[in-house]
Amino acid sequence: MKQFMGLTWVLVICCFFTLPLCANASIKGSVIKIYSVSNKYDYDEPWQMLGQEQRRGSGCIIKGKRILTNAHVVANNMFIQVRRAGQVKKYTAEVEAVAHACDLAILKVLDDSFFSGTTPVEIGSLPGFRDKVAVYGFPEGGDKLCITEGVVSRIEHRKYTHSVVNLLACQIDAVINPGSSGGPVIKDNKIAGVAFQRMKGKDIENIGYMVPAPVINHFLKDIEDGRYDGIPGIGISWQKMENPDIRLKYALTEKQTGVLVDKIYPGSPAKGILKDEDVILSVDGNNIENDGTIEFRKGERTFFGYAIQQKYINDTAKLRILRNNKIVNVEIKLTNSVDSWRLVPHVQYDVAATYYIAGGLLFEPLTGNYLGTWGEKWNHDAPSDLLNYYFHGEPTDDRREIIVLIKVLADEINEGYHELENNVIAYVNGKKISTMEDLVRAFDGHNGRDHTIVDEQGYNIVIDRNKARKYGQRILKKYKISSDRSEDLR
Repeated sequence: MKQFMGLTWVLVICCFFTLPLCANASIKGSVIKIYSVSNKYDYDEPWQMLGQEQRRGSGCIIKGKRILTNAHVVANNMFIQVRRAGQVKKYTAEVEAVAHACDLAILKVLDDSFFSGTTPVEIGSLPGFRDKVAVYGFPEGGDKLCITEGVVSRIEHRKYTHSVVNLLACQIDAVINPGSSGGPVIKDNKIAGVAFQRMKGKDIENIGYMVPAPVINHFLKDIEDGRYDGIPGIGISWQKMENPDIRLKYALTEKQTGVLVDKIYPGSPAKGILKDEDVILSVDGNNIENDGTIEFRKGERTFFGYAIQQKYINDTAKLRILRNNKIVNVEIKLTNSVDSWRLVPHVQYDVAATYYIAGGLLFEPLTGNYLGTWGEKWNHDAPSDLLNYYFHGEPTDDRREIIVLIKVLADEINEGYHELENNVIAYVNGKKISTMEDLVRAFDGHNGRDHTIVDEQGYNIVIDRNKARKYGQRILKKYKISSDRSEDLR
């Protein structure tokens, strides 16, 4: 089974239930209820938005007069208010920094009086197995602060539901409910984590997760310069080497362990440094086992990418590899974030849809956002060929995106094509299409009589170029669209 560096998948976003617990008064006074109004971009009709939604979440005051919470609590926000536990007045807040990959955000309150009499809560360290923690937040079902108690039952890499990125997480044996997302998880009067998701299933009970302190501290250090750069990755596909025959083929001794490199993705900082069929033995002195794990703390193991994820963009990682029966030491400058190498991006937040219209034909790159237009069961209801690209597609040097004819805005100039939808585009005017920029250039730079679009099945769409230009504005006006392309393509 292939493993994809930095790509992942799981769970449900969340919060906690009530247990009697003696609460620290200063911490109680620093826990925040967050009221967020969001508005998502419409990826089915990408020139408009879907309309307002209200969300509730939790947060905690930390040093610097900032509020720490989850990114999913404030994603796509239009307006945010915050209220301290035990208080009535709400204050207007803004997002100061957001990291969707690790589901964390920092809010700032415009009125400094909000912080009067509060004590910022310090960020602690990674808790240990079976450590008790207290979870503070505002789950649905009431308007007052809830404090719950749980035990850390597992520490390992998990897929973060919000981003589908594989990062370190702590499992807690406590029920998590909507509303307390972003609430602090406290150990020894310090923040050990942020409550953020739960696992759901018929036979699953009391499995919740928190973003642990090391991930929080990484985020806070990253944004010290006023910009979030991201969590680095090396952009490879790899596989485990637990089978003795595969280890024999690649000449590993009994004492050597590692993972096999299957592919280096386009744009990867490992391009030209690693090669297919290299065996990665260690990262920064951390020996990699055949199952792809390293020891991150005595007696505890997790995904070997953790050694890279602890670093920052433009840091260097040192890898020890086995290549053609020889040990080679290499260094890779970590220039890209861990979620950079998807052929089809997972759901994106705070980002307008990219689109282009020619002759009433609406084109978009395939994204998790567009697949989400099929509703909660999109992973079953969306077209199978698009789902296959989402789940199994890998970028290549000549294909960096999947470009889709979403629909046809009906007009007499595109008669005969009105029922077309979700066609994956291969060529436009004889040009192979790898990205949206390729598609736009193929249309805008063409001087022939007709525009000819060919999908992956070989189906031809022919539109008179002069008619498309002459009547393009008529189509836009008819469908109340202000521009033939999204702002990022203008």
